[in-house]
Amino acid sequence: MTSIAFIGLGVMGSPMAINMVRAGHRVVGFNRTPSRAANLVEAGGTAADSIAEAVSNAEFVATMVPDSADVESVLTGPDGVFTHAAPGTVVIDFSTISPHVAMGMADAAAEHGHVFLDAPVSGGEEGAIDAKLSIMVGGPDDAFAKARPVFDAVGTTVVHVGSSGSGQLVKAANQLIVAANIAALSEAIVFLEAHNVDTSSAVRVLGGGLAGSTVLDHKAQRMIDRDFAPGARIDLHHKDLGIVTASARDAGLALPVGNLVATLMASARANGDGGLDHSALFRSVERLSGRLG
Repeated sequence: MTSIAFIGLGVMGSPMAINMVRAGHRVVGFNRTPSRAANLVEAGGTAADSIAEAVSNAEFVATMVPDSADVESVLTGPDGVFTHAAPGTVVIDFSTISPHVAMGMADAAAEHGHVFLDAPVSGGEEGAIDAKLSIMVGGPDDAFAKARPVFDAVGTTVVHVGSSGSGQLVKAANQLIVAANIAALSEAIVFLEAHNVDTSSAVRVLGGGLAGSTVLDHKAQRMIDRDFAPGARIDLHHKDLGIVTASARDAGLALPVGNLVATLMASARANGDGGLDHSALFRSVERLSGRLG
């Protein structure tokens, strides 16, 4: 049994923390909105009134917050993790943030006597609930090995991909691939509907061939049904593609498809769809074709 503090109990963080409890760990959760801790408490975890209280006896601290600035605030702020965690604590950031910020957090952790792992996840809300996330981890080998029981409580594909910041670079690549798949699938369904094809049947046969993908399996019917209740929101995928384009620029790379899907995602957000699931990129494709109802 391991003692874990979990900071950030939102759409992803709450089920992840609950799965850590189910795996036999002691979990103390903290969220800026205290009511978000209710499900964790019901599952057998406990809730803290502050970050300091949450991390005071933790061997591991896990964070799952929206963006780079949130991670910096939670970890390095005057009431943050680095100030209050015991020396030697392993800090695991499951958020998706800038690789440069992740590397900076690793340096700051070391200055405080802690170890930092950047460990962004893929699999969305469903993967978080089912403890079937894919986790890409950057940081020291020994810290990764020590934290393996924590990762195994929430993920089925857990890979150490390199030094600090590497996890975020792999996650950026993941988000590029996912966005491109969503865009292509959106175009395919708009195309099929325009020709009055039975789209549900078409998607079934497409899924059995080379066009099949996890994106098609999980997002096609949502597009057909126009069900865009948020899981992974457009606002967050827009942020992630900003990381892709900035990192590509830093490396002097041309990513023509990446830049295009980043523009489509920005358009979706500008048209008021930021709070919808990222499969609502479909609406942008409909909009461009004059078919948005």
